[in-house]
Amino acid sequence: MIVAMANLLEYDVYDLELTAVKDNTELRKLLIDTSSKSIIVIENIDCSLDLTGQRKKKEEKDEEGDAKVPISKKKKEDQEKSNESSKVTLSGLLNFIDGFWSTCGGERIIVFTTNYVEKLDPALIRRGRMDKHIELSYCCFEAFKVLARNYLDLESHDMFETIGSLLKETKISPADVAENLMPKSAEEDVDACLGKLIKAIEKAKEEAKLKVEEEEEEEEKEKAEEEKKAKAEKSDEEEKEKKTTGEEVKENGD
Repeated sequence: MIVAMANLLEYDVYDLELTAVKDNTELRKLLIDTSSKSIIVIENIDCSLDLTGQRKKKEEKDEEGDAKVPISKKKKEDQEKSNESSKVTLSGLLNFIDGFWSTCGGERIIVFTTNYVEKLDPALIRRGRMDKHIELSYCCFEAFKVLARNYLDLESHDMFETIGSLLKETKISPADVAENLMPKSAEEDVDACLGKLIKAIEKAKEEAKLKVEEEEEEEEKEKAEEEKKAKAEKSDEEEKEKKTTGEEVKENGD
């Protein structure tokens, strides 16, 4: 999508890796150095730096401090390593997007990508800062028809109905659909490509079903272990209570 935007608008593309940026000052310099009519791309913003949801993390840290729960050594080392490699803050990133220095130059588009938008700080994704929220979801029937037209020059086919029904029941990415629609040799015709796609969707459907069954089995196993543990603890408590009662009776008898 980013490449299509750049080709259509004839914009330059800058791929910005936040973990390689030393601090907010260097981030500002990079912004100034970018040309007008450009697209600045920051991929996987949720895992680029420890700057998403900072306020929530601070609250959790305070709660952990109150409860005196120690942070694991590995987690602490990872946090220290991240802080040493980059000191870019959430405030610095927000100023980068729409602060004073963002007005130097013009016609810039900033694109963030993430797999977990719920992890991002609300200040980062609010309207007016991120004006467009585009979800690239799984392939639907309308998207399939576009891909079939692009790869096979096909507007309709007898197999379309079957594929449409499968896509309603199965989650499969547009990339996987395109890969199966793309002829791998001169011998592969339209029927072969569509048949290959149907098999791929059916396989994905079966794998998803098996995954759900495995998760349900795992949940049942965990539930059974918890019940067994609770029963054992209850039994120990009852045994302890009986022992205490017996000792009290013995003392009274003496």
